Amino acid sequence: MLSDLGGLTFWRMRLQKPAKGIFAKIRDGVCSKLPPVHRVVPPKDIAMTYRFDSYRTPAVIRRAMALVFVCHFVLLEMVASGQSLPEPTWERLPRWRGFNLLEKFHLQWSNGPYVESDFEMISDFGFNFVRLPMDYRVWCRGGDWNRFDEDVLREIDDAVRWGQKYSVHVCLNFHRAPGFTVASPAEKTSLWVDQETQRVCAKHWSEFAKRYKGVPNRNLSFNLFNEPGDVDEETYVAVVAKMAKAIREQDPERLIICDGLEWGQKPVPGMRALRVAQATRGYAPIEITHYRASWMRGAAQFPLPMWPRVVADATLYSPTKIDVPREARTPLRIRSEWQDDTPLRIRVASVSSRSRLVVRADGKTVFEKTFVPGPGKGEWRSVEYFPQWQSYRAVYNRDYETTIPSGTRELEIFNAEGDWVSLAEIGIGHRDSQGRSKETVLPFRNRWAAPPAVLTYHTDRGDAPAGRISHAYFSGAEQENRQWLWDVGVAPWIEGASRTGVVVGEFGCHHRTPHDVTLAWMEDNLANWQRAGIGWALWNFRGSFGVLDSKRTDVKYERYRGHKLDRKMLDLLQRY
Repeated sequence: MLSDLGGLTFWRMRLQKPAKGIFAKIRDGVCSKLPPVHRVVPPKDIAMTYRFDSYRTPAVIRRAMALVFVCHFVLLEMVASGQSLPEPTWERLPRWRGFNLLEKFHLQWSNGPYVESDFEMISDFGFNFVRLPMDYRVWCRGGDWNRFDEDVLREIDDAVRWGQKYSVHVCLNFHRAPGFTVASPAEKTSLWVDQETQRVCAKHWSEFAKRYKGVPNRNLSFNLFNEPGDVDEETYVAVVAKMAKAIREQDPERLIICDGLEWGQKPVPGMRALRVAQATRGYAPIEITHYRASWMRGAAQFPLPMWPRVVADATLYSPTKIDVPREARTPLRIRSEWQDDTPLRIRVASVSSRSRLVVRADGKTVFEKTFVPGPGKGEWRSVEYFPQWQSYRAVYNRDYETTIPSGTRELEIFNAEGDWVSLAEIGIGHRDSQGRSKETVLPFRNRWAAPPAVLTYHTDRGDAPAGRISHAYFSGAEQENRQWLWDVGVAPWIEGASRTGVVVGEFGCHHRTPHDVTLAWMEDNLANWQRAGIGWALWNFRGSFGVLDSKRTDVKYERYRGHKLDRKMLDLLQRY
């Protein structure tokens, strides 16, 4: 009965009817303990339709129903105190589902009290997890990392209490810990090497452990650090061991979670010996999730995201660049059967020193241009001088066009001389069945010294008139899709004898990523995590990655409790 939210709603409806004596007292007690109403479909249980206030009801039935109410009162107390949440262990974490809340994410620009209505809405939406990424500086009194501000800590107390009230697990995370952060500005000392910094960080975690001792693990966990990157495994495990020791001296059974290495992407076998669970991330590929994110270097040059996508490298090295392998100095090749003269667009991303870009169609040159970056203004958008190589490197991000002659079977795009040139994308034009101009676009990934791709361009004319194409697409040897996400982001965490419990502490797409691409990418991740039994937390709840107030320009929002709700994204999350 209690597992049926409709049943809970029914009891609330029934108990709000007039009652007398002990029934009124029971009614008032039970109704005050009911969790938020999720749906209003009463159970089809005839026995529940008795009127408890009726003097015609036989005394034996009234007494029996009073007993039922008392039992419900006790069980609802358990629900209200969070006992409906799953019980976690470091070896096996529940499949939590929820969001990151950013009220204490950064001292300067995200430092306020948590909001109870967030917890209520998250619970009402059917989720049971929040991660609180926090900047330790917000609770340091007067900037002294040895003194704690009790007023700020009480605001964190509120979040823990609201988690219990709304049956939402709260995971406290030091997004900025003493001596370590991935955010700006960097810390003045290093947590990984400085003993005093380690002592201070352990003191902070010890304070939290003492403060929340007695709060069950089903309600609360500690996530020590956020996305450690430039640290080796031995050093990382040693620091985690010190933090775990400080926590367990205050609260021996507290559930501890630690992010994997390489910014949360790599499992750490040493965590098993420490009895520490792990957290990973869902931000691959970064060109999709952080498209045009202002805080990420180079994101403005990321190609327009697509999902799933063909993966192709297109950094073109000259024949004389012997510091890269021979196979990296080959042309980018595109094979097809072009029956008509076809527009070709090439977007040049960057050029180092000097390059001569050439396009050949079945061996015949159809485009040639020499790029020579230098000081001052030019075709480039920006330029930088590198004294160690005594050369300039320019960001062009500019399109150049030519025509693929009718009858062509293979295009070769290569760098005939100089250093290197990288391509951002290519576009091949056609007219669709309605005669409208269309372009099939392929963005490129540019890994250093990776061989340029060999691609096939497919056209499906279907019932289209002569000279028109109903559908066109690229294929290649490498694709990123749901299986790729599983292979790189899930399999490493669930295979091997050294595995621990795991949760995806953050995932999501910045609001500049097209909405349809975002939802397709999210669904592939969510399906994988459901298959693996792994929980997740979207970054964030309210904000550019979230379901509320994300400021996307390609979403029709729904008004919800003073917010703009992305209903399609919410529906998708609720399905998983």
